[in-house]
Amino acid sequence: MIKTLAKCIRQAALPAILTPIFVLCESFIEVSIPSVMAKLIDDGITVGNMDVVIRYGIELLIRTLIALLFGAIAGYTASRASSFFSRNVRHDMYYNIQNFSFSNIDKFSPASLVTRLTTDVTNVQMSFQMITRVVFRAPAMLFFAFYFAFRASPDLSMIFLCVIPFLAVILALIVRTAFPLFRKVFTTYDDLNNVVEENLRGIRVVKSFVREEHEIGKFQKISEKIYNRFTKAEKTVAFNAPAMQVSVYTCIILISWLGAQAVVASGNDEALGLTTGSLMELFTYTMQILMSLMMLSMIFVMLTMSKASADRVCEVLNEKSNLRDGERNLTEVKDGSIEFKNVGFRYFKTSEKAALNNIDLKIKSGETIGIIGGTGSSKSTLVQMIPRLYDTDEGEVLVGGENVRDYNIEALRNNVAMVLQKNTLFSGTIAENIRWGNENATDEEVEKVCGLACADEFVQSFPDKYDTYIEQGGTNVSGGQKQRLCIARALLKKPKILILDDSTSAVDTHTDAVIRKAFREEIPDTTKIIIAQRVSSVCDADRIIIMDDGRIADMGTHDELYSRGGIYREIYDSQTKGAVEEDER
Repeated sequence: MIKTLAKCIRQAALPAILTPIFVLCESFIEVSIPSVMAKLIDDGITVGNMDVVIRYGIELLIRTLIALLFGAIAGYTASRASSFFSRNVRHDMYYNIQNFSFSNIDKFSPASLVTRLTTDVTNVQMSFQMITRVVFRAPAMLFFAFYFAFRASPDLSMIFLCVIPFLAVILALIVRTAFPLFRKVFTTYDDLNNVVEENLRGIRVVKSFVREEHEIGKFQKISEKIYNRFTKAEKTVAFNAPAMQVSVYTCIILISWLGAQAVVASGNDEALGLTTGSLMELFTYTMQILMSLMMLSMIFVMLTMSKASADRVCEVLNEKSNLRDGERNLTEVKDGSIEFKNVGFRYFKTSEKAALNNIDLKIKSGETIGIIGGTGSSKSTLVQMIPRLYDTDEGEVLVGGENVRDYNIEALRNNVAMVLQKNTLFSGTIAENIRWGNENATDEEVEKVCGLACADEFVQSFPDKYDTYIEQGGTNVSGGQKQRLCIARALLKKPKILILDDSTSAVDTHTDAVIRKAFREEIPDTTKIIIAQRVSSVCDADRIIIMDDGRIADMGTHDELYSRGGIYREIYDSQTKGAVEEDER
């Protein structure tokens, strides 16, 4: 963990090194102040010498100001170091997440990744700041204070050595008990984020079904769980304060009792033993020593909390994508031909049921393939093997005659354009969203692909046309408009393989037919794979594949499949023939 996080220090190294230096200077000067106060009392106030009082008073003021200056500089450098560090941690996490495969994302879940990038990194940042400042300050104060206290009275200083083991045992028990509790708390934050994210994404559905109270109940339930776990953890940490108070008051009582006797026995003569000034000095060192111990206990508590967060952060930093560029690192995709050879796949290694079983399939370059099947038949899973969004567990997938594992991933995906089931537009103009397919595309190219996707007509109706601003998630355009913009975005890549994963479901049958006609006429050499629920969307394909339970149940043209009956005829007959005939016209 430490080795992983240390890589994120970078620009924070210099301020992180300077902070302990300034802290040590501040601590030494601060601890030296009580010894000056003792001289002021013994040599000035006790004998009534105002010149000594003024001289030591000025010295105290100067030392205090110097300590304040070092403390301010240490605070500044500590905050800069922690800010640089947290920025680097988030940067490295975010960049690593961008390289994750779909299976890596499935492992963590989006809600968990959000928690790790926010709450967990904040906890690690606070701990880093404490490490660079308080972790050095507390031991330094403890050491310097004990040194000066021992110099003032070796006998009374032994009281501190009796208290420290007691506190050490209490702190060890607190840390051991609190750590697993805090880890559970941060895990529960993932569940909270998941509930909130799900509610916000589906807010229209929630309101349309009047399920606000149900969602509020879910939120309250998970919030209550966090509250209970945090309360339990904090109750454990709360034992720290009374333990410290018992130690402080015990030391004060013993030093007051034994110290008073020593002062009386010496007659307040430094040569014969303890003086009033030395006793006051010991009281100050008592507070400094025990405050240092209290700071150490706070450090332990904070590090206990942050260790759970640091572990979760390091899990993301150390996670490596299970997809790598092939050893051959091919950058040229010859054509759009596709071949599946005995392909099998499971989303999780522990899954009993495979998502794909014994898939053998050859698709010629430029061919149009339709895929239909029931929900959960693994239609989407099948096509996700082509651009290596997932890797097969068994068999191999060939694109352009080469195993997809041999390609450079970026080169492969630049030649395979996918329009997924969940159409996503990003905040920005329509033109900016379309240019995700090719950031260097001209305005004419953007308009051309929009024309192929039947999007140009409604874009031109907007006052700002292609400069129309799209809200986050595309909330200011309809579902059908969003789908057509996503198709245009994919076409702008000029791919050798185009995959439409149920991406015309929100488009009327006439527009669907116009889009498919444009594909046949304008991009005949591009291999087109169309996943659809409507038979009308695939009936004119060169071949239609029927998926059932992760297997290819049947395959052929529309006429061949219909004549054989089975699943295809059932689906076809359940949909209106009139819609298909109108679609074909």
